[in-house]
Amino acid sequence: AYAGVPTSAGSPLLADIPEPVDSELMARYRRAGLVTLGKTNTCEFGTLGTTEPILFGPCRNPWDLQRSSGGSSGGSAAAVAARMVPVAHANDGAGSIRIPASCCGLFGLKPSKGRISYAPKFGEGSVGAIGAEHCVSITVRDSAALLDATEGPMPGDPYMAPRPQESFLSQTERPPRSLKIAVTDTALLGTRLERACVEAVHSTARLCEELGHTVEFVEPKFDYEAYERTYRRFWTLTATRTIHLISQATGMAIDTAAAHCEAFNKYLYEHGKAVTAGQYLLDIVFFNRFAREMAAFLTKYDVWLTPTLGTVPPLLGHFDAAVHGGDKVMDRFMEFLPFTPFANMTGEPAMTVPLFWDENGMPVGSHFTASYGQEGLLFALARQLEQARPWADRLPEVSA
Repeated sequence: AYAGVPTSAGSPLLADIPEPVDSELMARYRRAGLVTLGKTNTCEFGTLGTTEPILFGPCRNPWDLQRSSGGSSGGSAAAVAARMVPVAHANDGAGSIRIPASCCGLFGLKPSKGRISYAPKFGEGSVGAIGAEHCVSITVRDSAALLDATEGPMPGDPYMAPRPQESFLSQTERPPRSLKIAVTDTALLGTRLERACVEAVHSTARLCEELGHTVEFVEPKFDYEAYERTYRRFWTLTATRTIHLISQATGMAIDTAAAHCEAFNKYLYEHGKAVTAGQYLLDIVFFNRFAREMAAFLTKYDVWLTPTLGTVPPLLGHFDAAVHGGDKVMDRFMEFLPFTPFANMTGEPAMTVPLFWDENGMPVGSHFTASYGQEGLLFALARQLEQARPWADRLPEVSA
């Protein structure tokens, strides 16, 4: 939140309501000396993995103007990929840092739950505390340096990630020890991975082996059907919560606010308002159990490598609920996001690294997840990969 400027969240309902104060994150940006150039485009309420709001129009991918830049932080990713800026704020409730970073050939790390404060407006930035704040960037070092400037709790925060023993930036200055890396090259939700996504993870696994790490192909045994049901419900509740907050802020009736939303958020709201309090509490219990299972899995490995996405960046309009219907769009998102939401549910840090481009010149990210609080390990590995296979000089079709 930037004092005096609306946080529209891609919605006309919020486009004319200026923020009364800076968020703590914005205050830390100012103290770090960052120069803010403007706001970037996002999908309405951040509920889509693409950035095509009616309010501002679609954000196009600099690598192919007919394709999506991802979302919800697609405007940030497009700006960085086009070299307008070296780094841009992004946040992540199901992959919204990592999705656009993968689509646009950037580095994107989602920090651990509680690493960056949501003060003063919120304790939890999203339903179930699945959200996280940080950035998309060209280089690993910029991301690490920015996290050094912004990490740490505020009084009253409900979650506090363990403070690092040394700066994240310093941890990029030496390679990690030899790591044991679990690799998964199949979708775990009953969907299929596009060939380029599989090729990307195989290429990255080989690179990790060349760098001295041990790679083991695995398929973790979790209750994926329960995971998918639960996450679909949480997705509906995210829009429902936002619409209720808009009603409080504007005095508009809840159903009236919902009626002014885009088709996909109307769909989410209609399903979300039917979720009972009892079901929500049971879903929280499942989240906690899933987090413990994932944490146990990561005691056997240092990191888990998967494709970031299930497909290459889709064409604009692929996720248009007004055309395809809400059910179809939700199914398409499950195909598009077979891995990124896991780390939101568990609170663990995860990153996408741009190490592969397909035969059409589109970037395809590789996704790494580490144990809670282990952002330093991810940064060290990412920097090692960046030095072995540099990407900063690869420029998209549209660049400054």
